[in-house]
Amino acid sequence: MLTDFFYHLREHRLPVSVQEYLTLLEALRADGLMTPTLDDFYFLARAALVKDETLYDRYDQAFGAYYRGIAAQLPSDKEIPLDWLVKQFEKSLTPEEKAAIEKHGWSKLMELFKQRLEEQKERHAGGSKWVGTGGTSPFGNGGYHPEGIRVGGQSAGNRTAVKVWDMRQFRDYDDQVELGTRNFKVALRRLRRFAREGGDLELDLDDTIASTARNAGWLDLRLVPERHNSVKVLMLLDVGGSMDDHIARVEELFSAARSEFRNLEVYYFHNCPYDSLWQSNRRRREERFDTWDILRRYNDDWRLIIVGDATMSPYEILQPGGSVEYNNKEAGAVWMRRLLDAWPKSVWLNPEPSNYWQYRQSIALMHDIMQGRMYPVTVAGLEQAMRFLSK
Repeated sequence: MLTDFFYHLREHRLPVSVQEYLTLLEALRADGLMTPTLDDFYFLARAALVKDETLYDRYDQAFGAYYRGIAAQLPSDKEIPLDWLVKQFEKSLTPEEKAAIEKHGWSKLMELFKQRLEEQKERHAGGSKWVGTGGTSPFGNGGYHPEGIRVGGQSAGNRTAVKVWDMRQFRDYDDQVELGTRNFKVALRRLRRFAREGGDLELDLDDTIASTARNAGWLDLRLVPERHNSVKVLMLLDVGGSMDDHIARVEELFSAARSEFRNLEVYYFHNCPYDSLWQSNRRRREERFDTWDILRRYNDDWRLIIVGDATMSPYEILQPGGSVEYNNKEAGAVWMRRLLDAWPKSVWLNPEPSNYWQYRQSIALMHDIMQGRMYPVTVAGLEQAMRFLSK
């Protein structure tokens, strides 16, 4: 079984060596090193086989696929899962029924949520008032409401929550993706400003020939600094939520940017930039960077590229406290204007198809804030964006 596991990881492009595999087997044979649980095996195998933390997400995907394959071969459990029972409370609402559900507005929604938390004493499911699952209440998860607060659990897929009361784990984009990046690289090359800086490392062939000729044929090597793209790019990447639908395309873009821009700094945000950003999604709770510090750290020589689908509740842009994750003191629009003032050369790249933009109120708001500098993540869109940034 573990031999299959080893080759399964290799098939998922994880550089696992035979020596690391033998280390894992030796650890499993050791008495008392780990309890026989799936979670402990997951962490032990990751520690033994994966040496680069940037590959952790790829390992998670491979491990999950392998586990699901094993679970599918096991006999089915006769007990009815709790999740199955909860889903029975979910209702298939018609468009007319959805339209009839009242939108409360931001202030009233937050007031009602506080009131429900004080009043509710037990679990509820399938209702229209309490914090529960599978109903039409504005509070809970697994149901439907046009403006709600998701409390724990998973979304039912409607993506209409204006605030989420639950810690979610996002993952970093993979900058090593190669398939499909060539066209993106060609488009990004429009943003180039070559310069020779640093130590003399590159042979200047013409000057070497001329100098050797002047030196009566004695070889006289002439070196110059390497020629490289001196453009400085600050990239802000939206991650999590509806951006999960665009992971493959954004990873292609990110990988192309890594190879094309020598001076590239990357930070993450969720839905809309606020008072802090982060560089690692695994440590985003512990290692956050104050946006004010970032505004002061990079001068106006840098080009700002924001990548996100701009699909969110309008409250997240216009309302203090509108973030789905916490009570931000200032609205997202305020922080967006600060970013644009700090870096006049800035664009927004939107992976959402441009023919959908007119149906998303939040995209229209962000498009106006960006003064029309929002471009689709296509080759043509990238060329337009790079043409603006290179002016």
